[in-house]
Amino acid sequence: MLGPDRHPSSRPEGGTERRPRRSRRPRLFALLGALCAAVLATTMLSATASAGPRQADAPAKPRITAGKTVGYFTNWGVYQRNYHVKNIETSGSAAKLTHINYAFGNVQGGRCTVGDSWADYEKAYTADQSVDGKADTWDQPLRGNFNQLLKLKKLHPNLKILWSFGGWTWSGGFGEAARNPAAFAESCYNLVNDPRWKGLFDGIDIDWEYPNACGLTCDTSGRNAFANLTKALRAKFGGQLVTAAITADASQGGKLDATDYKTAAQYVDWYLPMAYDYFGAWDAQGPTAPHSPLTSYQGIPKEGFNTAATIAKLKSMGVPSSKLLYGLGFYGRGWTGVTQSAPGGKATGPAPGKYEQGIEDYKDLKTRCPVTGKVGGTAYAHCGNQWWSYDTPETISAKGDWAAQQGLAGAFFWELSGDTANGELIKAIK
Repeated sequence: MLGPDRHPSSRPEGGTERRPRRSRRPRLFALLGALCAAVLATTMLSATASAGPRQADAPAKPRITAGKTVGYFTNWGVYQRNYHVKNIETSGSAAKLTHINYAFGNVQGGRCTVGDSWADYEKAYTADQSVDGKADTWDQPLRGNFNQLLKLKKLHPNLKILWSFGGWTWSGGFGEAARNPAAFAESCYNLVNDPRWKGLFDGIDIDWEYPNACGLTCDTSGRNAFANLTKALRAKFGGQLVTAAITADASQGGKLDATDYKTAAQYVDWYLPMAYDYFGAWDAQGPTAPHSPLTSYQGIPKEGFNTAATIAKLKSMGVPSSKLLYGLGFYGRGWTGVTQSAPGGKATGPAPGKYEQGIEDYKDLKTRCPVTGKVGGTAYAHCGNQWWSYDTPETISAKGDWAAQQGLAGAFFWELSGDTANGELIKAIK
């Protein structure tokens, strides 16, 4: 995932950030969800909300996870982006989500720590900014995003919220955490379940970029470190949710090969393979290529850099499809200095973006640079000398059809503020 406030243009390869759905896909997700809801709703809700201890080496019990829709909400979005928890409700997104991953908490000194206290629980909201139309008072004990999310949960009692730790910028601390997994897990449990925001979080999401491999920094914790960390988290969090965003690099000898994701899978409720950012303007001269292709295509710059390859590799490693979500980006990546409309063209650098070069939200790109073609199950656009790739409601719906055929547990996306004000992309997911 992308860290505080970056979907970094320097990201070296695919799978670094964070999902929606609804539309004309096969009825697999809907049918399974309906059947399970009637029989297991009470059991599942109590299981995910409780935090009873579990033996350290006990794997997570199988869960019915069909039809998950997990969206990331960024705490820094309340600043320049002016995207607040209320927007999740007014856009219609809250009604489509099953889970929200709150990004990000930090990892420092081998512990889980707060990422931004002001945005998280100190910022005062006026009545017009608040989910329920009621202003914060000067003396109330909890404000900020946390209080607003509690209000959102009151409106949507089945919505689950996880606190995500790490991300592209803050993954450097996982190496130290891996040296004492039990102490790390203890700190995370205590923070996630702090009495000040009791009832808010239903579990933890780990975004380590990347165990035993390089992201913004390089990790040398070893092949087993990630499994040891997730084992400790499961032991401490018990029946609460434990999930992990992981690399989507399915190339031979790539990041998926660097870590024992099969062993770790038994301790998590699901994985979120970051099936976006496969290609981007960190390769300033190109070739241009879609950042989130579903499948390979003739001329793709690197094999193993597409969603189908990522999922296939994880399955071949022994990770069950019932523990796999597929990733979507609610943004595009682009180059400038491009004369060729089709993928594979030369460029002179990253295209301009509102918040960062080489990246732009879908809600802006759909009109700024409309789609001119499709390749590998996603869309691209050539406008003037700029070349962009991004998913649309149509390509997201088709990806959902594919995911249902694969028996996947659902979808996740990075991140909510990239969608339109009426939730155009998330409504195409499920």
